[in-house]
Amino acid sequence: MPTERPEPPTVGGERELLRANLEYHRATLAWKCDGLSDEDLREQSMPPSALSLLGLVRHMAEVERAWFRRTLNRETDLPLVWSDSGDFQVAYDARESTRAEAFAAWQAEVEHARRIEREAESLDFTVHSPRWGTDVSLRAVMLHMIHEYARHNGHADFLREGLDGVTGA
Repeated sequence: MPTERPEPPTVGGERELLRANLEYHRATLAWKCDGLSDEDLREQSMPPSALSLLGLVRHMAEVERAWFRRTLNRETDLPLVWSDSGDFQVAYDARESTRAEAFAAWQAEVEHARRIEREAESLDFTVHSPRWGTDVSLRAVMLHMIHEYARHNGHADFLREGLDGVTGA
């Protein structure tokens, strides 16, 4: 698989380590999708689940949007990419999706997230989240995003191995 993944440093400042680990996990998701056709990327795991690699990419676009733009950047009226009702599960159903469409949406949201993170003065940047009814810091969002990607990259490992036997951390 040709996608290069930036190896996170083992020593550095908190923000540098959080940023590097988040980038590593973003690159891992792309890496798990490399070299596959749209049909392969849409292949669902097992009934009744609609989970697929392309569905994971679409879901992560929604998650990036929700945490960075809707929460941290307070774009509260911004709808989700694939659901008018706010249902994150809709993104998993990628049966009609293409790599071009899903990756364009995901990469756009990642770029917005990177900008929002860079522009925040510190990891202590905090906003009130009406969705969660509590204050949320950039630090907490970055930690959550690393967790979210790590969990879904585990799913991606199994999905990819099931498609063509390719494994790798």
